[in-house]
Amino acid sequence: MFGAHDQMSGVRLRTNRPGHLLVIPYRHVADFFDAELAALLALLRDAKTLLDGRFHPDGYNIGVNVGEAAGQTVMHLHVHVIPRYAGDVADPRGGVRGAVPERRVY
Repeated sequence: MFGAHDQMSGVRLRTNRPGHLLVIPYRHVADFFDAELAALLALLRDAKTLLDGRFHPDGYNIGVNVGEAAGQTVMHLHVHVIPRYAGDVADPRGGVRGAVPERRVY
């Protein structure tokens, strides 16, 4: 966990993407639009600062799904912060959909 704010915290994931983080509110809220957005955005900025200093990525994908129709499978808000690196995939177009190619399903 890193840089906890009063209402949100960040958790580092162990994935094949170095530095992939989740930002999660303490209070149960399923929908991004019902969250304390100022706190959420502040923690996303903290996450970027931390990742810039530790991993030096070339770019980022920020991902959130809202509702089952959009692909949300965990009904507790969580925002993925995925550092991206030049050459990490053959073609980065499509953004977050291609961040983890082996998990991509079309």
